[in-house]
Amino acid sequence: MAVDTSDFKNGMHFYLDGEVFTIIEFQHVKPGKGGAFVRTRLRKLKTGQTLEKTFRSGEKVEPAFVEKLAYQFIGRQRDKITVMDLDTYEQFDVDAAQLGDQAKYLKDDAELTALVANGETLGWELPNFVELEITETEPGFKGDTVSGGATKSATVESGATIQVPFHIKVGDIVKIDTRSDSYLERVNRK
Repeated sequence: MAVDTSDFKNGMHFYLDGEVFTIIEFQHVKPGKGGAFVRTRLRKLKTGQTLEKTFRSGEKVEPAFVEKLAYQFIGRQRDKITVMDLDTYEQFDVDAAQLGDQAKYLKDDAELTALVANGETLGWELPNFVELEITETEPGFKGDTVSGGATKSATVESGATIQVPFHIKVGDIVKIDTRSDSYLERVNRK
């Protein structure tokens, strides 16, 4: 059952050239002259590669049924990541390359989602936001304020390096957007 461009939604999965893609964002465009079209930004599930594609209004695509299965991160050994199925408690290793850049935000007991279509794991998703402790950064100096615009490098407990404001210090818990690798805010835990 094919769907047309009027059914597009962010996060929708469909087949294009035999591969499964996810719609990251889309925009219906109705120019004054000529036919309407839909401009999209897509992500290939298997490789994480993004591309921009324009569809004619009313063009049909074949939807892909993608099952989302919950897993828990157990540990890491070199280029392998050990995960546990939260339903069966079965553990197995996954190549870190399959998780892409987001693997750097994994810490013990973190939950991640496997994207499975036709019995094949096509990709992995981490939560969009994670809270991690700062383990290493340059010290702040008197006069460094929350609103400054300037940033410094900091390493978080998972080993990833991000840019944070000058007032952030070792031991602080920060919220990070895993999609853009950006610091969002300091988290107060009391």
